[in-house]
Amino acid sequence: MKIKAALLAPLAVLALAFPAHAEKIELKELNRYLNGLGTVQSDFTQVNADGTISTGMLYIKRPGRVRFEYAPPDDSLVLAGGGQVAIFDAKSNQPPEQYPLSRTPLSLILDANVDLARAKMVVGHVEQDATTRLAVQDPAHPEYGSIELVFTPNPVELRQWIITDDLGSQTTVILGEMKKGGDLPPSLFSISIEADKRK
Repeated sequence: MKIKAALLAPLAVLALAFPAHAEKIELKELNRYLNGLGTVQSDFTQVNADGTISTGMLYIKRPGRVRFEYAPPDDSLVLAGGGQVAIFDAKSNQPPEQYPLSRTPLSLILDANVDLARAKMVVGHVEQDATTRLAVQDPAHPEYGSIELVFTPNPVELRQWIITDDLGSQTTVILGEMKKGGDLPPSLFSISIEADKRK
């Protein structure tokens, strides 16, 4: 499994069982929802570009921080913090691979101020199978790929995302029940602390 798929590549979409039709959720409501997310914990299922499936726990602390803890037998870890993404491979004793967070589509929803009104940021906004699907990209760097967010209404809830990388590969992350609020310690998102633990 390619661990970096969670941030750098998109997933094949799994169908969600919801009523047959719903109104498309307006952009301003989605904007408000995303900016209202502070801390989030959820289990997740990841469908990788090669069709393999991984599971684990996800922690988000906006702005700019996310932690993907992959369950056994994988046991790998992806961290974003301090403007960087680090991929810790449990099977390697090498330092983590690192990338600027700004070069990943997930950075678009981890920004301190998500602004869906930015010109050319939204590249798709449709209602499908009782969900609203919102595709966004960095308007200054569309070559970094895109992220498609899938929401359900009443109340608005983020259910999954599909990241498409610069090569067109897709990775899907499907969220379980999200626990919002509370505090997550900064150490949870510290690349240096995690690297020291693994020495």
